[in-house]
Amino acid sequence: MSDEEKETKEEQVDAAKGPSSASGTTDSASETADGTTETADGATGATDGANAAGEASAEKELTPEEKIAALEKEIADLKTQALYKAAENDNWRKRMMQQKDEAVAYANAALLGDLLDSLDNFDRTLDAAKDAKDAKSIADGIKMINKSLVKMLEDKYGLVSYGKEGDEFNPEEHEAIGRQEDEKAKKETLAQVYLKGYKLKDKVIRHAKVMVKVPKN
Repeated sequence: MSDEEKETKEEQVDAAKGPSSASGTTDSASETADGTTETADGATGATDGANAAGEASAEKELTPEEKIAALEKEIADLKTQALYKAAENDNWRKRMMQQKDEAVAYANAALLGDLLDSLDNFDRTLDAAKDAKDAKSIADGIKMINKSLVKMLEDKYGLVSYGKEGDEFNPEEHEAIGRQEDEKAKKETLAQVYLKGYKLKDKVIRHAKVMVKVPKN
């Protein structure tokens, strides 16, 4: 083979390889460019996110003057609430005091109302006594009034009378106005009751005034 023929064949081989090699180079360059583009897009997104966060932080951040104003408003609201609560408590206290005063002032209203019937009966008895010729009938009328009054006080208000001759002396219930020795007495007892005692339920409201019989030494 001559030199010219060899050069012609090599040129043909080079021509056949040329396009394929160029295509590979182009694809590689293209991939590199795409990767660079994606990296650039990611960096841009990160930058945008950072900018948005910075803007949001700037919007939330208050100036010192705004912070002071917010605190002053909060303090004013708390003062208003405290004043409102204080006014409520004062009004409640006044209502309670008024109710207490009324309860004390009219505590005996029911009792006095019940006593009116007895007073009316006494008035009628006195009117009848003016023309009465029989003292016994007047006495019987007074006894009836007394019995009715005592029953009302006992049943409705829990008033109990106590103190009878022969009862054992109790200094918590009886007031001794005198003492007399008795040879037969084995313990202190009531020799005589001058004034009956009264209890309101279990509480003594008046001690019985009594003469006490004591054992003779």
